[in-house]
Amino acid sequence: MSIHKEGRTLLFWMMFFLAALNFGLHQLLEGQDTLLNLVLLGSVVLYLLVLQFFRNPTIPIPNDPNLVYAPADGKIVVIEPTEEEEYLNEKRIQISIFMSPINVHVNRSPITGVVKYFKYHPGKYLVAWHPKSSTENERTSMVIEQANGLQLMVRQIAGAVARRIKYYVKEGDPVAQGYEFGFIKFGSRVDVFLPLDAELLVQVNDSTRAGITPLAKLNQE
Repeated sequence: MSIHKEGRTLLFWMMFFLAALNFGLHQLLEGQDTLLNLVLLGSVVLYLLVLQFFRNPTIPIPNDPNLVYAPADGKIVVIEPTEEEEYLNEKRIQISIFMSPINVHVNRSPITGVVKYFKYHPGKYLVAWHPKSSTENERTSMVIEQANGLQLMVRQIAGAVARRIKYYVKEGDPVAQGYEFGFIKFGSRVDVFLPLDAELLVQVNDSTRAGITPLAKLNQE
């Protein structure tokens, strides 16, 4: 288990601030041990909560061109047919994964291929489960193309609390199944747009782990 690079600076300054706060209060409120202990306990709890948010566990990297793996830790909140109108321009099966603040927030590539399309969209910050969040919120859209020409879209969506999407890819980059392509801070959603003939392996309310939980089996014929 390691700490994600997106959290290292924040955690350093947070530790510095909390240590300075507690030291200063001990100087000002000498003798008020109950209050000082409560502040110390609150500081430790707050720091641990933020620390766990930026955890970056090591996973066994998958390598199966027939399977689509979850791009995010969280819970499946949507499985439905939808018209993808940004790039694919065809009907697809949309799977949406909601990431709560207690989930790992590393986003991993569901398949191996080349980034055929990538675009960042500024936008609103509706709650992640809002029906319009996938088209109106701040988001990124990435289309990965396998060697056989099959294309898959993955969309990172910011939520009401998550207001910073990080991404580490651009058009033309190779991406490998299970490897990190982005990160979203403090709760959000990730959508995957599957071909209609994909065999679903999950249901609504199932829990997922990025790079570990298979979402669907692809028809490679």
